[in-house]
Amino acid sequence: MTGPGSAEGAEAREGAVERSGERSGEQPGAAGGLPAAAPDTADPGPVDDGPAGRFWSARRVPAALVALVLVGATGLLLYDVAAVRAGRAAMAWRRRLAHELAVRHLDDPWVLGAAGAAAALGLWLLVLAATPGLRAVLPMRRTAPGVRAGLDRPAAALVLRDRAMEVSGVQSVHVTVGRRRARARAVAHFRELDEVRGDLGTVLDDGLRQLDLTRRPRLTVDVQRPKRR
Repeated sequence: MTGPGSAEGAEAREGAVERSGERSGEQPGAAGGLPAAAPDTADPGPVDDGPAGRFWSARRVPAALVALVLVGATGLLLYDVAAVRAGRAAMAWRRRLAHELAVRHLDDPWVLGAAGAAAALGLWLLVLAATPGLRAVLPMRRTAPGVRAGLDRPAAALVLRDRAMEVSGVQSVHVTVGRRRARARAVAHFRELDEVRGDLGTVLDDGLRQLDLTRRPRLTVDVQRPKRR
């Protein structure tokens, strides 16, 4: 026999169960207390974080050489100037340099040669400062913001060579990969050369696509028979 108090207690227990299910992430009223289905998340594709240019070299060796020369020349000149100010005689090299600059004219071969050498050195430094360097690293497409990836040219050539050796009829192959062109020179000991060349072109073109480079090199395939001994 049940009274009004037992009915109210049952309703209170059911409300407590529903509230606990909401707090735990379960669907209210679901059979067995199954958790709610997670929302579908799409796999993000490649992220376009701007053009991925070539990698810049640190130019440590030229920078170190120029810094050493400048520091040495500046230190020697300052030491000589301080010695003259202290009442000592100037070094022989500075007296000789001052005498040569006072005697020789601008059209003198030594003056023209020194000016040409200084201009060539300055032009070389400007080229080093304005060019990226690291020609052996091929930039790859960006797949995440703020992350850059590169592939060495020998590594790319090795990957393509392994793909080319899987083609039927190929005895040996040599692959070179540059920034603008990729070339494969293969030796086929059976099958028709045109068929081997076509299969190689298809396989290597697919391999270049899978490398995911920012600038895909233009492919050139050469196939020939082995030399007879």
